[in-house]
Amino acid sequence: MSPDLPAHTIDVFHRGRFRLVQPKGGGHRAGVDAMILAASVPAGFAGRVADFGAGAGAAGLAVLSRVAGATATLVEQSPEMAQFASLTLDHPANAGFRGRASVLVADVTLTGTDREAVGLAGNSFDFVIMNPPFNPAVDRASPDGLKRQAHVMEDGLFDRWMRSAAAVLGAKGSVSVIARPVSLAPLLAAVSGRFGEAEIVPVHARAGQPAIRVVLRARRGSRGGLTLRPPLVLHGETGNGFSARAEAINNGNASLFED
Repeated sequence: MSPDLPAHTIDVFHRGRFRLVQPKGGGHRAGVDAMILAASVPAGFAGRVADFGAGAGAAGLAVLSRVAGATATLVEQSPEMAQFASLTLDHPANAGFRGRASVLVADVTLTGTDREAVGLAGNSFDFVIMNPPFNPAVDRASPDGLKRQAHVMEDGLFDRWMRSAAAVLGAKGSVSVIARPVSLAPLLAAVSGRFGEAEIVPVHARAGQPAIRVVLRARRGSRGGLTLRPPLVLHGETGNGFSARAEAINNGNASLFED
């Protein structure tokens, strides 16, 4: 590791199938959200995945860990977080993924020729996964700049990210996004006219409690309607242990949409 690298941790995911080099005490640290998002890619998928807002690369690496036919481009705007993603790919435990993954420092909200110039060419991917900043700006923002950039949502953000996803996806390509339930209306508006066959899985901490996340998956150019899938419940009535399904998803042994 570089002596100039900020404080970091090396965290184990998918029961040791890959490791993530993450900032310690600053920046965005990946966890269950990234594993749930990665599980939205079908197990039998074969093609090119773009991980928008990749951070240190958790969701992208989790896709590669579970889906043998996938390659991934980890797209991250922050040079600091992109450095962590590169260090993640360079970690000896992740040697098996190096030929299937790359890091691209780019702003996914760029448009037209500007987007093409940074390496996000049109029709160049088959699946886009995204974990955009989804905390409202009115929430108390973190004083940490990297964490604030990763967490705080700007007006029109979903529309800009979905516009880019539609642009870089090939015909019939798919997109998946994880967000808070409060963001469902702008998220559906951003999908409308660009994607169809939308499926939503609500994520609940416990049965009987309100959802804490939603995962939406949709297909480019489709006119199919919206489907609300059975929920993912993370924990039982008591304790902090994961439910059997959540455990399987968190460890890369199941797909979120059961495909």
